[in-house]
Amino acid sequence: MHRAVPALLSLCAAFAAWAADSPLIGREAPDFALRASAGDNVRLSEARGQVVVLSFYGSRCNTCRSHLAELDDLYRTYGPAGLAVYGVSIDDDADGARHFASSVGVAFPMLADPAKSVGRAYEIDRLPTVVIVDRSGRVRYVHSEPKTRGEPPYVRELRRLLDE
Repeated sequence: MHRAVPALLSLCAAFAAWAADSPLIGREAPDFALRASAGDNVRLSEARGQVVVLSFYGSRCNTCRSHLAELDDLYRTYGPAGLAVYGVSIDDDADGARHFASSVGVAFPMLADPAKSVGRAYEIDRLPTVVIVDRSGRVRYVHSEPKTRGEPPYVRELRRLLDE
């Protein structure tokens, strides 16, 4: 038991260091315009003034469905306080991406990035990845594989940004 605690603390520190060391942190979020699976195109710069969560996912990602459901709960709770959430699919298969997006049943827009240009701009290498953009359009947090026991680590960060 005593050996497990230092190992767990080391793992948590490594995760926190990765999230803090992303080269995107502090930079202006790369703007984009993508088609929503239902509705109009979405341009990131039009959400300026809101805290934005970009959740990069793939239809073959096992944890992405539950992750998007968690984000939907956050969106429904904090949307009135200025939270915008966008799911960004980096699937090659456009039909599979559309089917997945419609089957998830979330209230926020699901966007398609079949050319992966937005994924490259945000340096996405794992799914799901969460990028949090502040009200001024700067990337403040990046989390890869945000599934944890209990409350995801980015929820506290979202609350902090919504209070700013």
